[in-house]
Amino acid sequence: MLDYEGRTAFVTGGANGIGLGLVRALLAQGCKVAIADIREDALAAAIKTFDNQSVIAVQLDVASRAGFARAADRAEAALGPVSLVFNNAGINLFQTIDESSYDDWDWVMGVNLHGVINGVMTFAPRMKALGQGGHIVNTASMASFLCGGAPGIYNTTKFAVRGMSESLRYSLAPHGIGVSVLCPGLAKSHIYASDEVRPSALSGGAKPVDGAAVDRLEQLHQFGMEPDVIAARTLEAMQENRFHIFPHPEFRDEMATVFDEILADFRDYPEDAGFAQRTGFEKMRRDNYAKARRTARERA
Repeated sequence: MLDYEGRTAFVTGGANGIGLGLVRALLAQGCKVAIADIREDALAAAIKTFDNQSVIAVQLDVASRAGFARAADRAEAALGPVSLVFNNAGINLFQTIDESSYDDWDWVMGVNLHGVINGVMTFAPRMKALGQGGHIVNTASMASFLCGGAPGIYNTTKFAVRGMSESLRYSLAPHGIGVSVLCPGLAKSHIYASDEVRPSALSGGAKPVDGAAVDRLEQLHQFGMEPDVIAARTLEAMQENRFHIFPHPEFRDEMATVFDEILADFRDYPEDAGFAQRTGFEKMRRDNYAKARRTARERA
């Protein structure tokens, strides 16, 4: 069972939405928390809500490897070694892939995928060297399973975060470090205003911001799940060492339908010339995969 008391947590995108909910939940469990966010005004507002010496604010662009290392050093100098990492920062671009530019790709991938990579590459070696176990939670989305034409690049990043997280789970399990992927649905957050933090250097080919569409998205997000609810369900899942964290139960039936459609695309083809040799190798892979899943589940 994962014990939160006294641990240091690092939460990206921590100044609003799900990230801020995680910060509140972690502090309530006795953690020390570094709130990392790109918005300095949001950081200042968030830190004012905590009358607690065990929380600090760290300005961070998660797409910067050097910036991530500096932020980690600052957090650990102030609060002690980090053993709980929440790679939660994310942005969105509500358009299709074929309507996007290379700068659109670099921006969204830089935050949503490379931001998670930077968090893992910064903290996983430190956590292994510390030898006190811990947990890494990477925020993906239900869009890592369910997607339409838009938002195309966002969907791409979230599928990648899910796959990356599963592989990481198996490699870190022997070190007593759990890994989960958080897959929320609609949440009360500021993600609808992602263009506010788009770097000017990555604005080439960017479509003009549709203010009316942003206003509609803002209203829609008001009906999203409360961040504190998502945070409570996340910490509960971590204690149970669950890989998938699904805080929104309303997606269960749709997921079942999608997986049924995937299985329905298989066909019973006749055996080809290399079938016996190939399936012999695949049995070894399948057995190893089952063992890895079992070992990761038993970590706690």
